[in-house]
Amino acid sequence: MKTKAVIPAFVDIIPDRLEEGALYICERYSTAIHKCCCGCGEEVVTPLTPAGWSVSKQGDRVSLSPSIGNWDYKCRSHYLIINNQVIWAGALSQRQVEQVKARDKADNEAYIAAVNLKKDREASLWFRFTKFLRYIFRK
Repeated sequence: MKTKAVIPAFVDIIPDRLEEGALYICERYSTAIHKCCCGCGEEVVTPLTPAGWSVSKQGDRVSLSPSIGNWDYKCRSHYLIINNQVIWAGALSQRQVEQVKARDKADNEAYIAAVNLKKDREASLWFRFTKFLRYIFRK
């Protein structure tokens, strides 16, 4: 049976047994997990990252974005979770799925490159020297 709404559960550790209709959110480990909303029973793990999924809270309601596309599951379900409601999205062709995967991969690679560039910049001697000078002249 399709799930029409989820109940958010903020947890420190993901439980061994997931309940239908519950969206477990573990901020400590930046992960959300739930049973597929189509009713197939598959566990859907959504890592929460700047280049991936994010959870937004409004009172006791949550939204998970972007959409959940279970392309690798037999059900191939596609839906959004907005304000605890499950909104069913249209099916995508295999070509569209490949485009989404390619875009997700590119987004992730760009995010990792930006993080690494920032680390390299912060580690450079010149950056540390100019940071030191800014610290001295603020006093």
